[in-house]
Amino acid sequence: MRIIAGEHRGLALAAVGKGDAGAHLRPTADRVRESLFNALMGGRYGDPIGEARVLDLFAGTGALGLEALSRGAAHVTFVDDGRVAGKLIRENVAKLRVADRVTHLKCDATRLPACDAPASLVFLDPPYGKGLGARALASALAGGWIAPGALIVWEESAPQPAPEGFSPLDTRRYGDTHVTLMERDG
Repeated sequence: MRIIAGEHRGLALAAVGKGDAGAHLRPTADRVRESLFNALMGGRYGDPIGEARVLDLFAGTGALGLEALSRGAAHVTFVDDGRVAGKLIRENVAKLRVADRVTHLKCDATRLPACDAPASLVFLDPPYGKGLGARALASALAGGWIAPGALIVWEESAPQPAPEGFSPLDTRRYGDTHVTLMERDG
């Protein structure tokens, strides 16, 4: 697993190995991340990354948020309460030397505290098939984490319907991963 493009292009990221205690983590594959970021940067959505405040829910290794930082995002808030995920996020943030542009909330993504600086780009990569994505999105919205007009990138095992307050934009399939893009109404 590596950073695909930008300031930290080619830098290898720490990830869990097969059989490791954190093997339940499912990092977004490099080719999926590359295709996803190509779609985001392709012009259809303006420039959702440059100077963006990013919220990375169920962050895992932090690969999505770190890719955004490498491509020009201003700040990323990682949300993951897993012990292995926390270790990997800390290790990857140290490798990129971006601690001053990162916040790591070690809390349940479905129960977020209030926020005073909402994100314009949200990555949502919950465990597949457990219904946690909709709950985390509702929690983020209630806590003020999502700016009006924010772009939401939701990875799941099946396309996801846009909840109330959001408008669907696109759905893409990469193998067994479906990425649903939506925008917060506002």
